[in-house]
Amino acid sequence: MFSIGDFAKHGRVSVRMLRHYDALGLLHPARVDPVTGYRSYEAGQLARLNRVIALKELGFSLEQVGTILDAKVSAEELRGMLRLRRAELETAAAEAAARLTQVETRLRSIENEGTMSTEEIVVKSLPPVRLAELTRVAASYAPQDIGPVIGPLYEDLCSRIERAGVVPTGPGLAHYEPAPGGEPGSVLVHAGLPVAAAVRAEDLGGGVRIVELPGVERAATVVHRGSMDGVLPTAQALARWIDANGHRSSGYARELNLDCPEDRDRWVTELQEPLLP
Repeated sequence: MFSIGDFAKHGRVSVRMLRHYDALGLLHPARVDPVTGYRSYEAGQLARLNRVIALKELGFSLEQVGTILDAKVSAEELRGMLRLRRAELETAAAEAAARLTQVETRLRSIENEGTMSTEEIVVKSLPPVRLAELTRVAASYAPQDIGPVIGPLYEDLCSRIERAGVVPTGPGLAHYEPAPGGEPGSVLVHAGLPVAAAVRAEDLGGGVRIVELPGVERAATVVHRGSMDGVLPTAQALARWIDANGHRSSGYARELNLDCPEDRDRWVTELQEPLLP
């Protein structure tokens, strides 16, 4: 017989952990002195202790360990539990690898530029949104071509929304696509405001469309602060990050207008770049 201290040494666990296993019913002592309360263990119990430790290291909870040890699961059920655990570990490994890539990218950026970037890029899902929108073609996706188009579109749309007594349900959202039948490189600009389901296009006058912009499962996003005339460095930083991290864009970025005070240098805009699966 081993004292609890000696058994703990042989099993490479702490005395506190053995007491915890006893309390949970995972591994009771072979004998407990009725007077002193001292616990004693038999050598054969090391095999059960080793199984507890092995199953814990596989990621099973102590409750699951107890169920497995007491043969309350079939071999097929155990295989299923192990397959599920394998899938969880594979997902965790993939997420860790993605984070490692991000760390390496940030390190390279600091080494190349001598400073840490102020642009924090986050991958997240985007919800679907119902938009009232106006559209117009811009010569290109360059800020100098987009700005003169999207500004008047939003001014017109906001005026219509206000006259109709409609309250937008969120901040403005612009999105883009190649202009159908237009000149090479031309872009169809969509300036939109989210509206409730009761709002109809005819309530807002001719030219306004109500569209259901679908959600996006994964998008790389970054916050740009300042006038959109100076958005190019932020957009380029987002594009470099997407390429460096092994992603591919599925199209033009969306622009969520988080804050648009009169001072354009204080604007806050989130660039949202949908990613291919």
